[in-house]
Amino acid sequence: MKNLITAVLCFWASLSLAQSNFTWWKPSDSKVPVIDGQAWSDEMRDTIQRFPPRAEALVRKAVWNLSRNSAGLSIRFVSNASQIVVRYKVTGPYNMPHMPSTGVSGVDLYGLDSDGNWHWAAGKYSFKDTVQYSFSQLLPNDNYHKLGREYRLFLPLYNSVRNLEIGVPEGSIFDVLPQRPEKPIVIYGTSIAQGACATRPGMAWTNILSRKLDRTVINLGFSGNGRLEKEAIDLINEIDAKVFVLDCLPNLISPIVDKKELQKRITESVKSIRSKHPSTPILLTEHDGYTEGYLIPHRQPLFEDANQYLRETFAQLTTEGISNLYLLPISEINIDHEGMVDGTHPNDIGMMNYANAYEKKLREILKAPVGTLKTQIPIRQNREPGSYNWEQRHHEILSLNQTEPTKVVFLGNSITHNWGGKPLNNRIKGADSWQKYLEPLHVRNFGFGWDRIENVLWRVEHDELDGISPEKIVINIGTNNLHLNTNQEILEGLRLLVETVQKKQPSAKIVLLGIYPRREQETRVNTLNKGIEVLSKSLKIGFADIGKTLLLSSGKIDEKLFSDGLHPNANGYEALGKNLATILKK
Repeated sequence: MKNLITAVLCFWASLSLAQSNFTWWKPSDSKVPVIDGQAWSDEMRDTIQRFPPRAEALVRKAVWNLSRNSAGLSIRFVSNASQIVVRYKVTGPYNMPHMPSTGVSGVDLYGLDSDGNWHWAAGKYSFKDTVQYSFSQLLPNDNYHKLGREYRLFLPLYNSVRNLEIGVPEGSIFDVLPQRPEKPIVIYGTSIAQGACATRPGMAWTNILSRKLDRTVINLGFSGNGRLEKEAIDLINEIDAKVFVLDCLPNLISPIVDKKELQKRITESVKSIRSKHPSTPILLTEHDGYTEGYLIPHRQPLFEDANQYLRETFAQLTTEGISNLYLLPISEINIDHEGMVDGTHPNDIGMMNYANAYEKKLREILKAPVGTLKTQIPIRQNREPGSYNWEQRHHEILSLNQTEPTKVVFLGNSITHNWGGKPLNNRIKGADSWQKYLEPLHVRNFGFGWDRIENVLWRVEHDELDGISPEKIVINIGTNNLHLNTNQEILEGLRLLVETVQKKQPSAKIVLLGIYPRREQETRVNTLNKGIEVLSKSLKIGFADIGKTLLLSSGKIDEKLFSDGLHPNANGYEALGKNLATILKK
């Protein structure tokens, strides 16, 4: 035992010595808001909490104290460090009888590879006066580049954080990413939404959901205190949300609130939100149940009655003409006794049930479907950050949509990206032909280097077609899927992409372009384009194979029109531009 204690002390002593060569960052070092999942960031400065300071005078003391817990908050950063250390202090107990220290007071680190897939990092932790997590022997990069990866650090679920610092070895890349500008999904709920009883922050259902949808989720779950109170609703109404979720029923059942009062609170909350946000979807959630109901039957009617009262209120609100109102029933959450810790709060299995149910419902509401094939699962990418910033280009397009609406949207990969037009970039190779043929037709360049079908699907689902009314949408994508996917997988991915575009822009004329020919793949591309033409007819959209102009009579590419056997040179863009302009004028 003595030897074990000595070894532990030596480990921490060596770790402390190693950290003397670390560079440390704290939230106050950033000039822009960096706490993801935090509304009112302009009022927060470097404060890690969920309600703004002025809320202390507005809400009950219990709600205010819980709002200072960091549930649902996270920090995104890019690093190539092989070791990342996080240290901070907490203001409350490390754990609870039914929830471990790692969930109540711990942090959780996830990393993205360049293809947009999440990976979890295990850390060594110590809960002392200062909580410390050390993530060691991390893979600093992947096969695409040496500029690090994006990480996301989820913060404690049931504690308040102070003096947070993140350290990496000197000389490592460490760039903290700003808050996303997109509209968030706002969730107002109970202890279940706050995160009880996940074993670690990343397993709270709101955090799982944020990864599944790759969207900002604002967690306003208040343990025992999600009661649809006017003061809380008024604060929530200040947020410009993508969707409002009201999941408060577990804190509204008898004997705290009777049927009349419960229905009154639901009705007033929905109408208050609708008065401030006329078209924003509102999702009401039924009580997920008590899983000990068979052996302890007196609990069963409590949630069954509450759900019936909610359904009646939902029906009444719908009858009154409240639009964009949705219901998530208990049957879709579907938690059984294996998914609970104490019959009330979900364990990690139950949390995943919650997240899956919410993902399915929110995808329906947001018209953001997902399939089972790789080409049908929307995902980001970061394959060439040395050339351009993928996320920044996405935000530039969203900004241009607000200030400079366009008649034609051109969705594509690097071949489109390099052609010309806005957003401006340093990759342009075909500016003259773009200016001559496409600029007069008001074409906007929605091309991203290295994009695959699934990356364009992500961009479409994340608002690139929202708030604009293009007359035509041109799609040319799939060449970067050739080395990974079968022809059928590519076709099914294109089908889902087109169907999603149609839902977003039902009035726009869609033209699906054949994949451009490329060196040593001419035969396969030709076969695939025949399939794309058949697909286009089945979807009742336009099709054009303008890439044929880049071929010789032998069926091989005309090397004089390419820079590398894949990307056209200026002459190649001239040929493509002339053909595309003819099609767009029809």
